[in-house]
Amino acid sequence: MKLKVLLASILTMAVLLGGCASNSNSSAKSSDKKDVVKVGTEGAYAPFTFKNSKGELDGYDVEAVREIAKRAKIDVEFVTAPWDSMFLGLESKKFDMVANQIAKNKEREEKYIFSDYYLVSAAQVIVVEDRNDINSIEDLKGKKVGSGTGSNYTKKLIDFNNQNKDKKIDIKYYEGNFGIILDDVVSKRIDATFNDRLSVAYNVKQNGVKVKLVGEPIDIEPSYFVFRPESKELQKKVDEALKSMKADGTLAELSKKWFDADYTKK
Repeated sequence: MKLKVLLASILTMAVLLGGCASNSNSSAKSSDKKDVVKVGTEGAYAPFTFKNSKGELDGYDVEAVREIAKRAKIDVEFVTAPWDSMFLGLESKKFDMVANQIAKNKEREEKYIFSDYYLVSAAQVIVVEDRNDINSIEDLKGKKVGSGTGSNYTKKLIDFNNQNKDKKIDIKYYEGNFGIILDDVVSKRIDATFNDRLSVAYNVKQNGVKVKLVGEPIDIEPSYFVFRPESKELQKKVDEALKSMKADGTLAELSKKWFDADYTKK
């Protein structure tokens, strides 16, 4: 009888110890597991976010996010979305942050939080290369100008119209894909567009698009990653990674790779 009790006790202890070891291993595995962060991006706005010849997401923003993920010890999953639904996707939690060369404006700052800046560029007027009658934003009065729905560049054109009600710019709205806008500039279906100078320079260099920048750069603006207001912990991780990338020159090198110069400083 005593032997049976002793054996039962030993078996009970073995089960308990095995359970503890299992729980310990589970905890270790759990602590090693990285968070998965879904990143919204257009995938059609070179050289910031686009699909390369292999059909893979590529570009300055995409590479910057991947490097941030390594340093912040998070896994990222890119989710492509049209520009006009980008912020809706963020609000509906389709993704956790947006990487799409986004500038701040009053409306956005009221609804979202932002990372530290990771790129500094400027908007400029763009026309077909053989056109000489447009040399500034003032020359766009009465002209048909293409721009993406809901973009910061479109907002600047609307603001310009509000200040020049005697003769306005005729804005033609596009649902994302900057390449289509450039095609319409080249084919003269529209007179001009107004967009980021770095994107235009890339399209001219890489794709041979027959357009040119005219006038002086307007509104030099930094670009930021965007988060929902409750994502402050993620924002902090991204900012810490960005800080180290700026300090060791990694971000500057990415800029030189994509734009042939360092555009990471104000």
